[in-house]
Parts: sequence; C-alpha cells; structure tokens
Amino acid sequence: MKILVVGSGGREHALVWKISQSPKVTKIYAAPGNAGMAALAELVDISAEDVEELKKFVLKNKIDLTVVGPEAPLSLGIVDEFEKAGLRVFGPSEKAAFLEGSKVFAKQLMIKYSIPTAQAKVFDDYNDAIEHLEEMEVKHGLIQKMVVKADGLAAGKGVVVCENIDDAEDAVDQMLRKEVFGEAGSQVLIEECLEGEEASILAFVDGKTIVPMVASQDHKRIFDGDKGPNTGGMGAYSPAPVVEEYGMAKIQKEILDPVLNALNKEDIKYKGVLYVGLMFTKDGPKVLEFNCRFGDPETQVVLPRLETDLIDIMEAIIDECLSQVKLEWSSKPAVCVVLASEGYPGSYRKGIPIHGINLAEALDGITVFHAGTKLAKEDVVTTGGRVLGVTALGDTINTAITKAYKAVKLISFDGMQYRNDIGQKALRRLK
Repeated sequence: MKILVVGSGGREHALVWKISQSPKVTKIYAAPGNAGMAALAELVDISAEDVEELKKFVLKNKIDLTVVGPEAPLSLGIVDEFEKAGLRVFGPSEKAAFLEGSKVFAKQLMIKYSIPTAQAKVFDDYNDAIEHLEEMEVKHGLIQKMVVKADGLAAGKGVVVCENIDDAEDAVDQMLRKEVFGEAGSQVLIEECLEGEEASILAFVDGKTIVPMVASQDHKRIFDGDKGPNTGGMGAYSPAPVVEEYGMAKIQKEILDPVLNALNKEDIKYKGVLYVGLMFTKDGPKVLEFNCRFGDPETQVVLPRLETDLIDIMEAIIDECLSQVKLEWSSKPAVCVVLASEGYPGSYRKGIPIHGINLAEALDGITVFHAGTKLAKEDVVTTGGRVLGVTALGDTINTAITKAYKAVKLISFDGMQYRNDIGQKALRRLK
C-alpha cells in the first residue's frame, strides 16, 4: 500500500512512524512533513490545508490511503472531497469535525444529551460578556476561577483559565474586541472552571462502534507545576492512573457511548479518531473538550504502546467493521517530554540548529518525534514553537520518566525550554 500522511507536526511524525511498521505498507508520503519524517517518508511540498492539490497528488500517485493529522484540513472538508473522488481517507467528515471546529456546538450537544460537562454561557457581544462577568462578581463576591474559550480553532491556544474577573475581562477583550484569534474568537464561552485532574481519552470510531485507546495525560501549561499560559501541550504520559482508578468501562458507559449516540441522533456519522479531554472532578469525570483527530502530544505516548497494525484499524474504520478488530497494547508505560522554542507559546525565533538528536535516539527505548523542524543543508533546524517530543518506553512510569529526561539532556538548541515535571502526577497517585 501507498500511504499519504497529511500534516507536519509531532502527531504526524508519530503516525508516519507507526504506519511504517505495517507489513502492508510499501511507500509513505508526508505533506508537507518535517525533518524527522524524511527518514521514513518522501516529503511532498503541499500545504496540509491545500485540499485540491492534495487530491490531485493522491489521484496522480495512486495513493491507497490518506491519513489526515491536523484539525484544519478536516474542518475544510478534506474527507468529503476525497470520498467524492472515490478515494480512501481516514478522518471525520466536515460535518463531524464541527464537534472540534465549534466549542459552542460541542457544548450545546453535551447539554442537549446530558453528557457531563461544565456549565457555560455563549457571547458574541463584548458588552454582554462583560455584563455577565460583573453580575457573577456581584453574585459570588471574589469570583472563583473561570474559563474563557474561543469558539473556533485556535491552534490549542484559544482557552484561557482566568484566576479572577480582571483576567476574564482581559480574555474577553482579546477575543471579542482585539480579535486575536480572528473569526475563531467571534463567539466566546464563559464557563465554570472545573477542579480536579485532567486526562485524555482517544478513541477509534467507525460510526457504529467506539473503542477507547489506552488513556494518557497531557500537560497544557508552559511551566512546571501547571503555571503560565496554555500551550498545544508540553508533554504526556500513558497510562493515566486517574483513569485507571475510575475505570475505563464506566467512562465508556457514561461518556463515550452517549457521545456516539448523540452524534448519530443528530445525523452525524463520525468515523476516525475522537479525542475526549476529561476533568476528573469530585463529582466524576466531565468533558472539557473534543478534538476530532489524534491528540498532540498524546499520540506520541499512545501509538508506541499500540501493538495492533494501525493500518488494519484504519481500514476497518473506513469499512465500518471496527468491532471485528481486537486492539492489543503494550503494558509498558510511555512518557513524552516536549522541547519548545524560547518565547513559546508567544513569538519565537526560527532556524536555530538542533544538536544531539542522534545521541538521544541511540538510547534504549527512546524515539524522538519531530514537531517543528526542517532540514537546512546538513542541519536540522527549528521552525515551530514545539520543536521535538522525546518519548521513552519503560517498565514503569518512573523508569520511562528517567529515560526520557536522560535523552532530553543530550539534545540542545539555543533557547530550548521544557518542563521538568512530566509524569509527576502519575507518580503521586501510584505512591
């Protein structure tokens, strides 16, 4: 089989890496790809959002399966366009991808079908939003934390956790008046801030069956101790003890199955990967967000634990026979530490040479997934805010953490920043 993977981030590198292990695969292309993918795939200079050019490439090169990584082309309807042309493509339709493309739609769906989530109100007018915040301050006195969310896609940065009313008013101002997220921030949700511990459930879905993968936990904030602004994700680990304590079977019954049933009742056939971000509160797990694709960096710890051929799973989903595939998982935990550019999640420099990747990958159980890199003559240089994801497999979470940070110490580039506490929540629960 010839495979095209669409995208250029760490998630897509992990997909290329896992797909390359399938005996069915003879050739992989990546569009546009990155420096890390170049060792496993032929890079194609087409933007992930240029649906028409991607379709032309697939038709010309007789690609057997296209795997769509990022959310933007999914929201642009790449799956619908490819299917119209008789092409096999893995990912949800444009209509299904609206579950991630609009936080307002997702919230309304959850409320309608009684899926556990935070209480929220929607605003498209700045003055109305500010008036609501002021009413809450009067009602609650010194206001508790709240969350302001941009409705649309904002590269993982459209969610602001606010400590007080001043922070909330500033977030509303940034989104509705200053339009920092453009059209994505033309509507905002102001919702209660759920307290507890987060975890991510990625699930395979074929429209009829939803099968969870092993659980993982992301680290959204830029600094240790969950301080600083939100990012696209600074590291992850799998499994997540908080999920194991609650029980995946209960999550399936209370959240996953109801979500699939809700989508079907709304005449939305969902096929692909559904990412469910959960907060484990004192009242049980509640949904924070949905993503309509593999998570990043969760994919970098989930796929290394997958022992079933990923191509078999993807084909079964397209053919709506997922129930016939048995998923096998390694018992070994995985930990991923993201190495980011100085200044991220704000502005940052590009084109900085990276050293030591080969030294890190020479260590046992280490895979370095490229997220924001490119080849510049003989050098691998930075091109993104999140640059690399250093993933380790170990016999225990603690072993995987130790191995990951040992590898991190071998890599360097000017301004490199990373969190030093990835996986510590898991260790605290396991004591």
